[in-house]
Amino acid sequence: MSAQPELRVEREGQPKKAVDLLFGDLWGYAPAPESTGPVRFEKRYGHFIDGEFVAGDKWFASVNPATEEPLVEVAEADEAMVDRAVQSSRKAYDKYWKKMKGSERAKYIFRIARMIQERARELAILESMDGGKPIKESRDIDVPLAAAHFFYYAGWADKLEYAFPGGKPQPIGVAGQIIPWNFPLLMAAWKLAPALAAGNCCVLKPAETTPLTAMKLAEILQEADLPPGVVNIVNGFGRTGAAIVNHADVDKIAFTGSTDVGKIIQRALAGTKKRLTLELGGKGANIIFEDAPIDQAVEGIIDGIFFNQGHVCCAGSRLLVEESVAETVIRKLGHRIQTLRVGDPLDKNTDVGAINSKPQLEKIQELVDSGVDQGAQKHQSRCDLPAKGYFFRPTFFTDVSPSHRIAQEEIFGPVLSVMTFRTPEEAIERANNTPYGLSAGIWSDKGSKLFKIAGAMQAGVIWGNTFNKFDPTSPFGGYKESGFGREGGRHGLLPYLEIG
Repeated sequence: MSAQPELRVEREGQPKKAVDLLFGDLWGYAPAPESTGPVRFEKRYGHFIDGEFVAGDKWFASVNPATEEPLVEVAEADEAMVDRAVQSSRKAYDKYWKKMKGSERAKYIFRIARMIQERARELAILESMDGGKPIKESRDIDVPLAAAHFFYYAGWADKLEYAFPGGKPQPIGVAGQIIPWNFPLLMAAWKLAPALAAGNCCVLKPAETTPLTAMKLAEILQEADLPPGVVNIVNGFGRTGAAIVNHADVDKIAFTGSTDVGKIIQRALAGTKKRLTLELGGKGANIIFEDAPIDQAVEGIIDGIFFNQGHVCCAGSRLLVEESVAETVIRKLGHRIQTLRVGDPLDKNTDVGAINSKPQLEKIQELVDSGVDQGAQKHQSRCDLPAKGYFFRPTFFTDVSPSHRIAQEEIFGPVLSVMTFRTPEEAIERANNTPYGLSAGIWSDKGSKLFKIAGAMQAGVIWGNTFNKFDPTSPFGGYKESGFGREGGRHGLLPYLEIG
């Protein structure tokens, strides 16, 4: 048998070796683009208010990050338009939604879930076109999970008294909900489904860079005959979100986004009677012990930071490896990132799609440059990037210290910081050494170690021998500067209820 070429981690600036030939032969995939034939959307979208689409006065473009070409024009809601949406929700809440039997509300929510399933292909394509994520992630994760959340909470709508025994749960009124660009449809489902099941009406604002699936969801709400005003959707930038937050007739704010904006909202609501839940930034740690299933752990790392371009607040952007296996893990990780295919989000072979926007790409590059400047060693995929679009090569750093910016700041891109540890106590200390506390992953062959380490972690969601797995029955949320409150599961109903 002929000797195999040596595979080793290639660093930027070094000449290509036999590893390039081997990976090029094995992963030379032909394009497999998803057809955009099933997709239909308007050239302009305004807002969805009182069951109808409403035009606006001021417009902005939503851009396809993979091509840098505008997809649609979207209206920007001012305070008057936000007030119109809030008053529509208040009227619907007082007139019929809060009085409706839970079993009847459940029928609407269930119908929405079924219609999301029926239009799943269209929604997945739109999500990838508007947001840049690979079609296989939109198709296999985002859209099915969005439907699953509506199905799940449809089941709770007529069982609220069973969810909270001994209490008399009542809806709180009108909820203002502001969602980010990384999971547009799924975040909408996370917020709308429990609020509707609990008997509340909603004013939803999608991110300005990813409004398309929210507008398609509005079409579904209309086709499902959801009573007018139960859900209103307004588009816009930060000013629109601020108008929702500060509106006197909004009873609750649910925000998912950056920690900086979350702090602004918290200050704005201080002293008011409005309820607030925040799901903010993260700097999740993946901890690999020497007794872990190494190959499985490497795949979990790839799934946790690269397959989603790092566009997940709970992304495992820090990797802590026990010293005895660090060399092996880094070697395998270096080989694995060379196999990742970066390119057209609509190509079914693509692993890493486009960064959501040019400002986000610039932020990623700035933080990566800071890692190099501070002495960390950069390892990067050598793949060719498309000539147009916002793309970034999968990257990881070694020789990282906990004080480096790349180990402390949320990058929100396909960039991983690798550090080592010697004892479980050191692993816990390093994992908790961050202002965030949203997620963590633990990799070990010993169940007792998994539970012991998990009990010491300051994170809201902790995975054992896996990462980035979600289920509508399981609560999700953070600690410290990652926010407060939970979404998903029975816990996700609580922020939308008064328990008498």
